[in-house]
Amino acid sequence: MEKFFNIKCRASGLRPNAVVLVATVRALKMHGGGPNVSAGAPLPKEYIDENLSLVAGGCRSNLRKQIEIAHLFGVPVVVALNVFMTDTQAEINLVCQIAKECGASEAVPCHHWAQGGRGSLELAQAVNEAASRTSNFQFLYNIEMPIVEKIRTIAQKVYGADDIELTPEAKAKIDYYNQQGYGSLPICMAKTHLSLSHMPDKKGVPTGFVLPIRDVRASIGAGFIYPLVGTMSTMPGLPTRPCFYDIDLDPVTEEITGLF
Repeated sequence: MEKFFNIKCRASGLRPNAVVLVATVRALKMHGGGPNVSAGAPLPKEYIDENLSLVAGGCRSNLRKQIEIAHLFGVPVVVALNVFMTDTQAEINLVCQIAKECGASEAVPCHHWAQGGRGSLELAQAVNEAASRTSNFQFLYNIEMPIVEKIRTIAQKVYGADDIELTPEAKAKIDYYNQQGYGSLPICMAKTHLSLSHMPDKKGVPTGFVLPIRDVRASIGAGFIYPLVGTMSTMPGLPTRPCFYDIDLDPVTEEITGLF
C-alpha cells in the first residue's frame, strides 16, 4: 500500500478514492499472539477453533495499525474479511465490530470463495459508498526531502520504528546517489512482509526497535531508490530445476528453444 501510494501514484497521477484492506481471522489470530505455523504441518487448534481473545488481540494491534497507515494518506478504508469455513460467526462479528471502532469506514465479511461474485456484493456496495466520499489523498513525504529522511519517515510513520541505522556502505551509496542527481527519487523499501518490523517473527505491532538499513541500491530505469532492510534478499525464488536449464540457442539457425 505504501509503495503504491508513494511510488505508483506519484508517477502515474492516480489518486485513490478508497483502500480495500483484506483480512482473515487466522492472520489476525497470529498477530494476536497465536502460535507459529510451519509449512506442511497441521494448523494449531487455535486457528481452527473459536478463539475470540486472539482475534481481538490481532484486531486491536495489527489491523488497527494497517487502518492507521491508510489514513496517513487521507484515504478511507473498507475492511474485507475473507471468510474461511472454520471461522465462527462470533469471530466474524468481532472483526467487523473492532475494525469500525478502529476507524474503518466499513467492514464486511466476504464469501466469494464459496458463493462466487454473489458472496462479495456487500463488499462491492461498501467500496462504492466509500469511494463516493471525498478523498483527501496526500503523499507521506515530500519527494525533495533527503534520501535518509524519506527512509526515516517511512520507518517511523509506517513501520513504527524508533529510528533507522545505516551501515557505512549504505551511507556511502546515498552520498553517491546524491552526487549523481538521484536524490529526488521515491523510496521502495525491501523488507520482510511478515512483520511491520525487520524481524519476521515479531507479529502484531512491534515497538522499541531501530530499523537496520544494510545497503541502499538504485533502480534508475524504474525510478526509485531501494534500501535493503536487515537480511532481506532481492534474489528471486527459483524452483528445484529452473527453466533456464532447458533453454538453448541453436548456433546454426539462431533459434531459441525451450522457452515454451
